[in-house]
Amino acid sequence: MKLGFRDGILYDEKRSNWDAAGPRPIRWSLWYPAADDAQSDVPERSWFQRAAVARDAPIRPEAGPYPLVLLSHGTGGSAAGLEWLARRLVDRGFAALGVSHHGNTGIEPYRAEGFACLWERAPDLSYMLDHRDAWLSDLSGDIDTNSVFAAGFSAGAYSVMLLLGAVAQFSQFEPSRMKPGGARGPREFPDLADHIPALLRTSDVFRDSWSRMSNSYRDDRIKAALICAPGRSVLGFSEESLKAVDAPALILVGDADRAAPAEECSSWLHARLRRSALKIFSGGLGHYVFVPEGTALGLAFAAELFTDPPGIERAVIHEEIANLSAALFQVSGISAMA
Repeated sequence: MKLGFRDGILYDEKRSNWDAAGPRPIRWSLWYPAADDAQSDVPERSWFQRAAVARDAPIRPEAGPYPLVLLSHGTGGSAAGLEWLARRLVDRGFAALGVSHHGNTGIEPYRAEGFACLWERAPDLSYMLDHRDAWLSDLSGDIDTNSVFAAGFSAGAYSVMLLLGAVAQFSQFEPSRMKPGGARGPREFPDLADHIPALLRTSDVFRDSWSRMSNSYRDDRIKAALICAPGRSVLGFSEESLKAVDAPALILVGDADRAAPAEECSSWLHARLRRSALKIFSGGLGHYVFVPEGTALGLAFAAELFTDPPGIERAVIHEEIANLSAALFQVSGISAMA
C-alpha cells in the first residue's frame, strides 16, 4: 500500500506560545493510505529509518472513512518519532495524525516551560479534531474524526491519559516533590526542576499554564488508547480520576525500562484503570524500543536510542505493537458503533 503524507502548522489562538509573542503553534503530520498510482519520494536524511511517502497524494478510495489514530510523541521528540507506528497502522486500514508539542519537541529549541507543563500537550490533539477542516481539506469524508483513537509514548502516554480523563494533582518535577539526590528532570532536560521557581516569578504564560495543571482535558471522541511506556509523570494523576476512565487502554512496556520502570509506572497505572490490559515485553527491552529503528546517522550520534539486546529485532517488536493496537482499535470501534 502506498503511504500518503501531509504536514503543516496550525495556531491555537486561545493559548500563547511560550515567548508570549503569538498563539501556540501546533505542527502536524498526517499519514494515510494513498491512491495506488501515487508517486513516492525518497525519504529525507534522518536519524530514523522511514518509509517512502507520497506527499499530498490523493487518498486511496475506500467504502467507508478510515478510522483516525492521534499520536503523541515522547518528551523532546517529534511526530516523526512515531512514523514507525503510523505507517503500520496505515497498512492495517487506519489514518494517523501526529503533532509535535510546542517547547517539548526536538524540531524547536527546548523550553523548560514545555517540559514542565505536560498538560498543554493534550489540548493540542483536541484542537486538531476541533479544527479538522483546516488540515483535512480534500480528505474530508475519507477520514473519520468523530470516533477517534489515540496512541502515545512516554510523555505522549501522559498526554493520551489526559484525553481519557486522567487529572493531574501535581507535576513530577515541581520542587516540593523532589527527593534528595533524585532526578531533577528527564534525560533531555536534566535540570528542569531548577527552572520552575524562576518561571513562576517571571513568566505570565507559565503561571497561566501552571494554574491549569489540574483541569480536565477529557475528550470523549477518544474511544480507546495505546499507552506505551508511561513514565513517572503518571504518578501525579488523581486516583479518583483514573477510576472514572471508561475507555479501554492497552499499556505496553519493556521489562528492562529504566526510564519508566514497569512495576513503578505501567503496573501502577494498570491497577487503577477499570478497562486496561498490560503487556510487559520480555528479553531485556528498554524505553527506546518504542522509537524508530536507527539509520547509520542515528547510530553514530545516539546509539543508545537505537541499540537493543542481542537477538531482538526492533522491527519485529514494532509489528507486534501495531497488531495489538489495531486489534484494540477495531474492537473498540465496533463497540462504539453498537
